[in-house]
Amino acid sequence: MSTQDAALTQILSQLEALQVSQQTLQAKLDLLTTSRPAATPTPSGTPARSDTPRAVESVLAAEAATASPHNALVSPSTSPSTSSVLHEKEKEREKLLYPSRVILTTYPDSHGIKPYPLQWGASDPAIRGPVICSRLPTSIKQRNALGAHSGSYSIYRALAIAMGTLDPSHKPDYSKTEPAVPIPPQPSWYDPSKIVSFDPWGHLVPQVYKHEIEDLGLDVRPSIAVTRAHMKLSEIDESARKGELKIDGKILLKSRPLMNADGTESTADPGVEIAISKAAVEPVWYLPGVAERFGISEGLLRRALFEDTGGMYPELITRPDIKVFLPPIGNLTAYIFGNPAYLSDESKELTLRVHDECNGSDVFGSDICTCKPYLTYAIEECIRGAQRGGVGLVVYFRKEGRALGEVTKYLVYNLRKRGGDSADKYFKATELIAGVKDMRFQALMPDVLHWLGIKKIDNMVSMSDMKYNAIVQSGIPILKRYDIPEHLVPPDSRVEIDAKIAAGYFTSGKKITEADLVKTVGRTWEETEH
Repeated sequence: MSTQDAALTQILSQLEALQVSQQTLQAKLDLLTTSRPAATPTPSGTPARSDTPRAVESVLAAEAATASPHNALVSPSTSPSTSSVLHEKEKEREKLLYPSRVILTTYPDSHGIKPYPLQWGASDPAIRGPVICSRLPTSIKQRNALGAHSGSYSIYRALAIAMGTLDPSHKPDYSKTEPAVPIPPQPSWYDPSKIVSFDPWGHLVPQVYKHEIEDLGLDVRPSIAVTRAHMKLSEIDESARKGELKIDGKILLKSRPLMNADGTESTADPGVEIAISKAAVEPVWYLPGVAERFGISEGLLRRALFEDTGGMYPELITRPDIKVFLPPIGNLTAYIFGNPAYLSDESKELTLRVHDECNGSDVFGSDICTCKPYLTYAIEECIRGAQRGGVGLVVYFRKEGRALGEVTKYLVYNLRKRGGDSADKYFKATELIAGVKDMRFQALMPDVLHWLGIKKIDNMVSMSDMKYNAIVQSGIPILKRYDIPEHLVPPDSRVEIDAKIAAGYFTSGKKITEADLVKTVGRTWEETEH
């Protein structure tokens, strides 16, 4: 590196430090100058002035709660007789679990704060650094990430700790947990713009960060696990019986004999099983990259995440120096059919389906949508592709109800059935309740494809224009698209399919216009016995 380059690097580093310092000061100023709208009781029971800064009130409340002999579990008005209801054992356990006062938030210049170095996109994992979000005493001052591991399941961990069934300082034994099949580093891992929604080193954490875990005692956890399994689906059994899928003994295998209730071996056809590899991936967001992917500022992204999680993560605002966030959302699972090494081999045929969760259809077979039959069809196509010498991939995202959630989804169902379930009203029904027709925002979806080293897709089993555009715009070409065969579309889901085709979804069949949509009508509740 030349002297000029070194000087430029130093100037950029100093500029970034100044920006962080400025953001920190602004965050402190915002907290100190924001007033509560009305007077409220303080922990001591005296009214708080309406112009008392929120940050000051929060700290006073936290310190008063931890200083109280009964901690935050007892309200200011609780009498001594009422407080005796609390068990001494629980109070002592709480003190052992959380011996220090409540730390509501930190700042880059807080005493002792020194985040472990993390350089997103570095080719050397030692330079990249581990992702550390733990608030355990051994890690809290070296955290370089916000949020919590396991996404939405982190709440259950908190409950287990509160109930005393889990020791928060438990050290996992990661021996013999290494990936069952190799997912080696790819050039895309070293491009900080290619993978921004999870940690590409997540499945190799126990190996590449052994020093940090064992020697330094830092709470570094895997965010990806890779294993192997056999997949058993009744629909695949039926396809094999019909001769639509061939048993090859490698990708598709005959199942073991069934057993009768008396313990004897049954003569019934046991069906088939699919040999697969699979990877579970938890979200780890690199905030600058996520913001850039959506064309917004990092500051706006942080503020929106803070506000619309009910202020759950204040350090999104007060710690601009921490660039990684583990959000409380569901993960994704990648199912690989055939040799995983073929995913990054451009000479091999690759069949792909990216599928967003639909519990009602995928698991329980609801026929109001095509999710389950389309998923099953994609699995069959992945098997056929693997048997031709290629590889198949199904990526399953937890984005229930277009990431609007199952409650919103069912409310939409009610509106559709009561308001006349026709294709011309399909998207409008969702917008009336949710305010938007889709919140899946597929821009982050291609990350998993880049993690696996995919450079081109031969067959994409999807009609979604959003998924297609996101993949192609990320730099991965798609050679062929095909939609769900007509005979697999349940009658009541015709409303959904026709509305999507008219909205621009891919179809190899008849084009549907807006004028045609009014003719596509789903069944009413009255047509079904309840």
